[in-house]
Amino acid sequence: MVIHSPSILISARYARQTIYPAIGQPGQAKLGASRVCLIGCGALGTHIADTLVRAGIGFLRIVDRDVPVQSNLQRQSLFDEQDVVDGIPKAIAATRRLSAANSEVTIDARVVDVTSANIESLVTDVDFVVDGSDNFEVRYLINDACVKLNKPWVYGGVIGSYGMTMTIRPGVTPCLRCIFPEAPAPGDAPTCDTAGVIGPAVTVIAGIQSAEAIKLAVDDIGALNRDLLAIDVWNIGIDQLALDAPRADCPTCGLHDFAFLERSTSSQTTELCGRDAIQVSVNPPVALSLATLADRLRAAGTVAFNSYLLRCQVDSYELTVFPDGRAIVKGTTDPAVARSVYARYIGM
Repeated sequence: MVIHSPSILISARYARQTIYPAIGQPGQAKLGASRVCLIGCGALGTHIADTLVRAGIGFLRIVDRDVPVQSNLQRQSLFDEQDVVDGIPKAIAATRRLSAANSEVTIDARVVDVTSANIESLVTDVDFVVDGSDNFEVRYLINDACVKLNKPWVYGGVIGSYGMTMTIRPGVTPCLRCIFPEAPAPGDAPTCDTAGVIGPAVTVIAGIQSAEAIKLAVDDIGALNRDLLAIDVWNIGIDQLALDAPRADCPTCGLHDFAFLERSTSSQTTELCGRDAIQVSVNPPVALSLATLADRLRAAGTVAFNSYLLRCQVDSYELTVFPDGRAIVKGTTDPAVARSVYARYIGM
């Protein structure tokens, strides 16, 4: 049996990647020094995280508010059935799987909801951001924060068999609001509830986002995508919308009006894609004792909890409560009902 030295093993890990001329040993060193924030660890995020960690990114912060459910397993590559049973938050479950694949990468798992109150602190100490989110509200927050802090970021979104991506470099390329000045009104845009989503579309867009992230890490700026790229994997269609310079009248990058960062609410609700559930968040976050809350809720329903979250079945609803006061109310898509359930059992 031959035992290789650690240096030989490390060299072998990235051998096929460093042979590629655009990366090489200098690029691998830059990858190892890069710091990235991935916001959202669902369909896109799991594939992106897996690719970047295996490529040897130095530091990856994974930010996600949710826990895996059975319907995620069709397209979210870092979770399995036991994660669903155990109720392990996505960021934690992903970190365990990724660390087993590459223990050299530093992974910072954050089980939090991305809001105007915390987005800047999540991205201020990284080199760039990759979008793995599933809603426009978070993407506009990312856009505001990245433009304000001059951080590149890679947008991606998938619905049905169709996906889009663009790479945003503040001051150089148009930002998200240059292209999409306003988020779609509720009900105007399809969701995974109404249009579904297939795994191949996810892997294609996540692959392009990952490639863009690696280009940013190795400073191959000339190779970056300069278009709004749209791909339909079912009907085999590829559209490239060439992007001009940033718009001078863009509210975000032209006028520096960071409206999404400046919004402040004591609580907010978000409908969760494909979940028949509403998330209720509080601002500023609180520090809940899940053990104390569990004792209080046992009189109302069946309770189970761990150090990451508490689950309680009450009436026709399932509550998943996190230590920062955030809760997912499953069994309704009505924000008013979700707030009422939250107030009744947790307090608001």
